[in-house]
Amino acid sequence: EMSEMSERSKQNVAHGLAWSYYVGYLKIVLPRLKKSMEEFSRANPNVLVCRETWKLHILVPLSCDIYDDLEKADSNIQYLTDLTETTLTRAGTKKRVYKHSLYAIKDEVNKLWHCAVEYATPLQSLYAMSQDECAAFSREDRLEQAKLFYRTLEEILKGSKECAGTYRLIAYEESGEAETHFLSREILWHLQQQRHEEYTVYEGNQLNNPSTTLSSTELNLQISESDLPQPLRSDCF
Repeated sequence: EMSEMSERSKQNVAHGLAWSYYVGYLKIVLPRLKKSMEEFSRANPNVLVCRETWKLHILVPLSCDIYDDLEKADSNIQYLTDLTETTLTRAGTKKRVYKHSLYAIKDEVNKLWHCAVEYATPLQSLYAMSQDECAAFSREDRLEQAKLFYRTLEEILKGSKECAGTYRLIAYEESGEAETHFLSREILWHLQQQRHEEYTVYEGNQLNNPSTTLSSTELNLQISESDLPQPLRSDCF
């Protein structure tokens, strides 16, 4: 009976997506990321100058609005190259390819910061569900599940020894006003913070903490803590 209630209330959606994302993707690629970064750095010593940023920066927009092309999302984000591919045989697919793209992020003084960055792809599923009437998944449900996805993924990764020090989760909620360089500022703030973690004395201009960047504590406060299934609304698609 509890299983049926949980299924009807869509409580398992975010939890399942987070675990699937970790087991089927992050646990495979993250342990190999540092090696790819090291190889690239040896060939391009002036690009990845801050080792603390040698991570996969995973974007988690709570709106679940994802751009396939980051350069179209923000003109201050420029594709640079792809890191070394990882090729594995998985689930019957021979030579399945996993790779990450390296980007140059331009700040307010036109300085370039380099990092590997991509969206958390399961959020596309949450967005698609909110657009499909058969899923009976409202915008409010989508937001709640996006927050739960972030919290669950954060807890999973914190407990993963294989992935320690190889990722940076960037959860954010876009403001109502259209901002041309909103996304690049979000990424830059995290890059600056990581640089602070590596160097005691930071040289350069400090970016203000974007008000839309959300901490795990804030997300905890915004998500219902009730153990009981909550009724969903099927309007506002």
